[in-house]
Amino acid sequence: MDRREYLRQVLEAYCATPGTAGVVRRADRFFATQMYDRGVPLTTVENALILAVARRSARPVNAAPLSMIQSLAYFAPVIEEVLQLKVGPEYFRHLRNRLQRSNPAR
Repeated sequence: MDRREYLRQVLEAYCATPGTAGVVRRADRFFATQMYDRGVPLTTVENALILAVARRSARPVNAAPLSMIQSLAYFAPVIEEVLQLKVGPEYFRHLRNRLQRSNPAR
């Protein structure tokens, strides 16, 4: 996959992620470019987005609402974590399905 397509897909996934502002900024493009230059697989970035959202959604019902995620760089620690994980793709499919059931609007 070339750089342009990688950036398009990463930024599109970021904007579609629940809890994000849905706006791409210059810093987001730069961060996505860094991920491409490092050779971070697209699936790793997508899985990190899902994992972070799943964690954010696992909060007590009466907890104060979280603020919107304003930057793709917010996900940097989770991307690094996913790079080290030894779990199969079925785990992330499970998370995606769970999130879709709990938030069908997105």
